[in-house]
Amino acid sequence: MKPRPATVLAFDFGLRQIGVAVGNCLLDTTQPLAIIAAKEGVPDWSVVDRVVSEWQPDLLLVGDPLNMDGSESELSTRARKFARRLHGRLGLPIEMADERLSSFEAKQISREQGHRGDFKRRPIDSQAAELVLRAWLENRSRS
Repeated sequence: MKPRPATVLAFDFGLRQIGVAVGNCLLDTTQPLAIIAAKEGVPDWSVVDRVVSEWQPDLLLVGDPLNMDGSESELSTRARKFARRLHGRLGLPIEMADERLSSFEAKQISREQGHRGDFKRRPIDSQAAELVLRAWLENRSRS
């Protein structure tokens, strides 16, 4: 039986931005962190290295942007490639997590908090990463 991770970093993969959130599995807490700029899905790896070095996660979680019917999308293929690169660079365990509707939900929450919806000026990628992480933690606690 593999040990349960204590700290998890979650990534909401995107072609221009990658949201990051951190979770503590022992306390069942999450919080959004940085948004890392990317070009065609390739982040500034030095920023990724700094975030990982700062939080010392036991596991990296990458959101898998599947189609609504559960099939793989073009973006999910790229997210999985990003996950493989993370693993190759950092040597940490990786898990993929279904992220369908996480960005939609993050936008809804932002609007409910009174933000007008200018998501270029006020991106929601880290909040989406946090929602994926929360759902992952809830699924783990049920199993």
